[in-house]
Parts: sequence; structure tokens; C-alpha cells
Amino acid sequence: MSLIPSIFGSRSNILDPLSLDLWDPFRDLALSSSGETSQFAATRIDWKESPEAHIFKADVPGLKKEEVKVEVEEGNVLQISGVRSRDKEEKNDTWHRLERSSGKFLRRFRLPENAKLDQIKANMENGVLTVTVPKAEVKKPEVKAIDISG
Repeated sequence: MSLIPSIFGSRSNILDPLSLDLWDPFRDLALSSSGETSQFAATRIDWKESPEAHIFKADVPGLKKEEVKVEVEEGNVLQISGVRSRDKEEKNDTWHRLERSSGKFLRRFRLPENAKLDQIKANMENGVLTVTVPKAEVKKPEVKAIDISG
């Protein structure tokens, strides 16, 4: 046993080649006070706009559609949220790694005025949630010609 700790971590079990725990400077920076993994809280969502719609794509691997909520709040706010629970721990189990994230996530986006809130559709396929918000047609202002007298 070394008296000086290594910055590269230590082996918890010398016989396990996968037990090298590297130093993580962000390990203690948790977003949640409950101790849940904070990586899941930062669910990545892409938002693109096409001529017809606003399209949101969220990576939610391993979640069922029942574990994800898509809601529209007052003031044109789209809210996407979900929960991933940890696997049940059995008394006799020995964990070597616990890297998959768990916990809650919540993301909100203010939609533009031309969003058709009553026609929003959501689809989940292969761990990607796609929310499509159709856009109302922008009416071009009518131009009225005025006759010039004189």
C-alpha cells in the first residue's frame, strides 16, 4: 500500500483488471441533493426549425414512453420530463461498476407565437423522443395600392 495517493486513482481489488478508478474532478459537483447521478439531469435535446414545424429530439435511452412526459404549460412553454429508476439492488449482489445514470430530468422551451399547440405530436423510437410542433402559416400583409390624384 502506498502512503501517497495516486492522482490516477486506486484499485479496489487488485485481481480485477477493470477496477481502476480514475480521478474525476467533477465527481462531487452534483445537481441534485438526493445523491442521484446528475448526468441524467442534463438530458441533451436538439431543437431545429423547418418551414413547417419546430422539431425537438431528446436522447432518452432505456426509457419507456410511460416514463416520459411531454406537456405544454401556460405561455407557450413546452416541458419535457422523465424519470429513470435505479436497478433494484439485491442483498447478495456485488457491484463492480455503477455508471448508468438515473434520476429525473426536466427541460422547458418557450415556443414562438406561431406554434400550433393543439397539433403537437410526440413519438419515441430507439431511445430518441421526437416532439413535432407545427407552425401556423405566416400571413403576408396585404398591400393595397392607393391611386394618386392630380
